[in-house]
Amino acid sequence: MHATTVAIDLAKDVFELAYADPAGRILERKRLTRRAFTRVMENCPQLVVVMEACGSAHYWGRRFQALGHSVRLLPPRDVRPYVRRNKTDRADAAGLVEAARCEQIADVPVKSPRQQGLQALHRIREQLKGQRTATINLVRGLLREYGVVIPNGSSKVRAAVLEALEDAENEVPMVLRATLAEQLEHIARLQTDMAAIEKRLAEEAGRDVAVQRYLTVPGVGLLTATALRASAGDLSRFNSGRHLAAWIGLVPREHSSGHHRRLGRITKRGDAYLRTLLIHGGRAVLRSALMRQRAGQPLDRLQSWALDLSQRQGHNRAAVALANKLARRIWALDHYGTAFNPNHISHKPV
Repeated sequence: MHATTVAIDLAKDVFELAYADPAGRILERKRLTRRAFTRVMENCPQLVVVMEACGSAHYWGRRFQALGHSVRLLPPRDVRPYVRRNKTDRADAAGLVEAARCEQIADVPVKSPRQQGLQALHRIREQLKGQRTATINLVRGLLREYGVVIPNGSSKVRAAVLEALEDAENEVPMVLRATLAEQLEHIARLQTDMAAIEKRLAEEAGRDVAVQRYLTVPGVGLLTATALRASAGDLSRFNSGRHLAAWIGLVPREHSSGHHRRLGRITKRGDAYLRTLLIHGGRAVLRSALMRQRAGQPLDRLQSWALDLSQRQGHNRAAVALANKLARRIWALDHYGTAFNPNHISHKPV
């Protein structure tokens, strides 16, 4: 057998392998358990290992790199068109072999344990935030049934609920009051856990020069900077700021033909969480510029551009466009090693 590539369809317990030659012809197939799979990969000669960038792919990628293999992780969205007929493990492995031959498919870099750790902290924080929001809404809805209306804002919930529990004149039954008090403590514990995660993220940010550089950009806070570092990794792998913005999904979807060019909504590809943070950052910059304008304070070039675009295209479109610009500015800071300048004028695309 003269195989140079092995495509692996990953799973929890059963792994499908397809060995291929340089021409892409499948020479051998194997279906292995987890223990046998590990043993086979440790004893085989150096190969190009092709996998989808799915669950556990980065872990296996690091293990295979340590064994001397060359690892390629392909985006699942780009692999799917190469899977013929029905979806099976054999078909998925064969599709990986074909997709690996396409030079236009960009590989996904293998993440380090630290990158995955930062991402895990963000995922856990988002889950805690969702649980907190659900609990707050539950308490609001229950008390509304007894005529107790809590004002908007999570910071006002605790005081309003405690006031309702201490009020002996309302209709809230005694059997429910103790449970509502327990829910308040549950909300407080969730907030404490979220604060602890943010503290750990701040400690990691203090040890990373790139994250500290990202934090100098308006609209980019601790969450956005660390999420970008964890998801994108080294920004030098992007040829330009436009490529970074496209990877995040902040560029228009295009449907053009001939002389007709049609640009639609943003593509929304890539990391939805990171894209959301950048758009929220754009909204923050836009609101800050609006407040400075109302107060008669001077505006920098970026703020003036954002306000002018908001008047022409609307607030939401301006916020998304500003998020696109912020992503490109972040790439420029990382690429050129310069400080952020809100009055910078680009002489060439970044």
